[in-house]
Amino acid sequence: MSGGYSNSKKTDDIYEKVCGQQASFAALTMSRLRCMLRGIDIRICIVLLIAIPVFMFGIYLHGQKITYFIRPLWGSPPKPFHEIPHYYNENVTMERLCHLHGWKVRESPRRVFDAVLFNNEIDILALRWNELSPYVTQFVLLESNSTFTSLPKPLLFAGNRHQFKFVEPRLTYGMIGGRFKKGENPFVEEAYQRVALDQLLRIAGIEEDDLLTMSDVDEIPSGHTINLLRWCDDIPPVIHLQLRNYLYSFEYHVDNKSWRASVHRYKPGKTRYAHYRQSDIILSDSGWHCSFCFRYVSEFIFKMKAYSHTDRVRFPHYLNPKRIQDVICKGADLFDMLPEEYTFKEIIGKMGPIPHSYSAVHLPAYLLNNAEKYKYLLPGNCRRESG
Repeated sequence: MSGGYSNSKKTDDIYEKVCGQQASFAALTMSRLRCMLRGIDIRICIVLLIAIPVFMFGIYLHGQKITYFIRPLWGSPPKPFHEIPHYYNENVTMERLCHLHGWKVRESPRRVFDAVLFNNEIDILALRWNELSPYVTQFVLLESNSTFTSLPKPLLFAGNRHQFKFVEPRLTYGMIGGRFKKGENPFVEEAYQRVALDQLLRIAGIEEDDLLTMSDVDEIPSGHTINLLRWCDDIPPVIHLQLRNYLYSFEYHVDNKSWRASVHRYKPGKTRYAHYRQSDIILSDSGWHCSFCFRYVSEFIFKMKAYSHTDRVRFPHYLNPKRIQDVICKGADLFDMLPEEYTFKEIIGKMGPIPHSYSAVHLPAYLLNNAEKYKYLLPGNCRRESG
C-alpha cells in the first residue's frame, strides 16, 4: 500500500514541476500540452478540426457575399440627389416644356458634343448614335488598343467604321496607345484615357457653353432629353441623368437608379471628362443604361476580363460559355454577387434573378425599327450567339 502511495505522490510532483515550468525544455513543451488538454473532450477537438477548415473555405467562397450583405452595418448611402421632374410629350411645344421645368426657351439651340470611350459595344453604339443623331453637333470617340486591365484589344470601331457613315461628317475619332502596365489598378488606365478624351474634345472644336454629354457607350440619353437641354436656358451647369437600368437586354429591368451619365455646359479650363458624381442635381427618366448587352457570348467573356472591376471574376468557371448563357436566360448575376445596396430591405428585395419584363414600350426608336437585327435585345430572346 505504501509503495503505491509513494508512486502516485511522485507522479503528482512531476506534474507540478512540469506545469510550474521546472522541467527540461522538451519535457516542458510536451507536458504543457498535456496540461492544456486535461479536461478537454476529444470530441470537441475533432469538431473544431473539421469546423474551422469548413468555415474558412466558406469564407473563401462566399466572403464577398457576406461583405455585401452586411454593407448596411458598415456603409453609408451617398447623399440623395435633388431630382428634377421630367416633362415630355411629342405634342407639347418646346417653349411649354422649358416652362414646365422652370426654364426659358432659347432663340436657337446650343451645340451638343457627345463624347465616349469605346471598348467593344458596336451594336449599342449604333443604338446610341441613331437615337442622338438629330440633336448632336459633333460625335467624339476615343479608342485604345488596350483594355483598362492592360489586355491588348483590336481597334473594333476602326474596323467597323463603315457602319457609321451617317455620322462621318460630324465624327472626331481618336486612337490612343495603351501603356500595358501589368498589375496596375485598372482605374488608373481608365483615368489616363479619360484625360486623353479631354484633349480630343478640344480638337473637335468644343467651345464655352456648348453641351457635353459624359457617359459610357451603354448609358444612352434619350433624344428628347438632349433636345430639351439644348433648347432651354438657365439649365444647371452640370446635371446628371437618371437612366432606366437594364441588364443583358431590355427584358431585364433592374431599377431606375443609374446616375453616372451627365450633361455639362462646357467651361474651358474647368470642365473635365469624368464618370463620377459631379453635381447634386439629376433629371428624372432621361434614357437607358443597358449593361452587358452583347450579341455574342465571347463579348461577355471579353468584358468580364477587360473592365475595371476585373476582381469580380473570382473563379475561372465564371468565364465558362455555357454558364454565361444559363446566367443570361435566368437573369442572374454573372459574378454571383449580391445587390450593392445600403439597406437590408433593398438587398433582400433584389436577391435572386431579375424578373422578366415583356414591355418594349419607350425604347430607342432605332431598336424597334430594326427589331430583327437586334432581336437579342428585346424581350423573349435570351439566347446568344457563340461568336
